[in-house]
Amino acid sequence: MIKVAIGQDSHRFDFEDLEKKLVLGGIFFEGAPLAGNSDADVVLHALANAISGITGVNILGEIADKMCLIEGITDSSAYVKEAMKYFTGSINHVSFSIECLKPKISPKISEMKKSIANLLSISENNIGITATTGEGLTDFGKGLGIQCFCILTASV
Repeated sequence: MIKVAIGQDSHRFDFEDLEKKLVLGGIFFEGAPLAGNSDADVVLHALANAISGITGVNILGEIADKMCLIEGITDSSAYVKEAMKYFTGSINHVSFSIECLKPKISPKISEMKKSIANLLSISENNIGITATTGEGLTDFGKGLGIQCFCILTASV
């Protein structure tokens, strides 16, 4: 059986936190970090939500909150790994659409694909990443944060 799921996440920038780093798809970017208890990696959060759409087990929320707030795990790749514990089958393709004014995503797409491919144990050829400013029509396109949508196709 083929299943398709969508995941979404968005965070505002935290312009005051000088210690935290901006992370997208497990890759560090220059610029203000995103606000959140974890590293606020909207790409991996959207991916975790898409996996949850396939498995029916919601990771972001109670499970991730426990991991982050009680166990101190702030690396979003751990949330994806947790989501994959409930996944049976194979991932056919993952597609991400990122909306932001900054940072520029395209120079690091290949690094992001490699990071995500390693996390999911799939080929980089099965990952698509696009980015847009949305012509500045939303807060994301105006530079106030980042939004990511993820579509996941799986054979289960």
